[in-house]
Amino acid sequence: MAAKKKIKIDSESSENDSKEKKPVETDRGDDKTGAVKDSDKATKPEITDPIKELEEKLKTAEESAKESYDRFLRVSAEFENYKKRAAREMDDFRKFAHQSLVKELLPIVDNLELAIRSSGDDANVGNGLVDGISLTLKEILKVFEKNHVKPIEALGKSFDPRYHEAVMREETDKHPENTITNELQKGYLIHERLLRPSMVVVAAAKAPADDKKKDGKQQDDE
Repeated sequence: MAAKKKIKIDSESSENDSKEKKPVETDRGDDKTGAVKDSDKATKPEITDPIKELEEKLKTAEESAKESYDRFLRVSAEFENYKKRAAREMDDFRKFAHQSLVKELLPIVDNLELAIRSSGDDANVGNGLVDGISLTLKEILKVFEKNHVKPIEALGKSFDPRYHEAVMREETDKHPENTITNELQKGYLIHERLLRPSMVVVAAAKAPADDKKKDGKQQDDE
């Protein structure tokens, strides 16, 4: 009996050993055909067309160069405009830097001219004071001329609102209408810019005699 049990146990152990030694079937074949292919796809570099890539790079470079050239043109144009504006402003500054000083001297010139006109009779001929005033006026006018300050020609000219200021109208048939018949104050220019307008009297056409009579009659009726 003991021998039989031993044999049975040995047979069971051999069966267990055979079970343990039996190779385990796996899906290694599937792994080779599936997982390996996926990893190959992930690591495999994409094939690109070098000519197409170069064309894209060239196109990008051309666009960048065009933008840079446009910016360069704009900056160059702005700089040229700035230089012209700066040169014009500097030229104007040189021309009109003394404008305010000249303008303050004009009343002095007016007074000197008035003094000469008021003493221009025969009794004052050779008067030292009048001669001194005349010399002073000439010197001031020379300074004006040197600094491009010149009087406006008004007497006998047609009225021009750019240079003349009409303070009176005179009815006359000796001059055409809008002709300047008298100059009350002389005007001046500095480098063709108006420094002071001329104050003038402008000729107006005479009203017909009938109109005058009507006006006089209306005033009498009133």
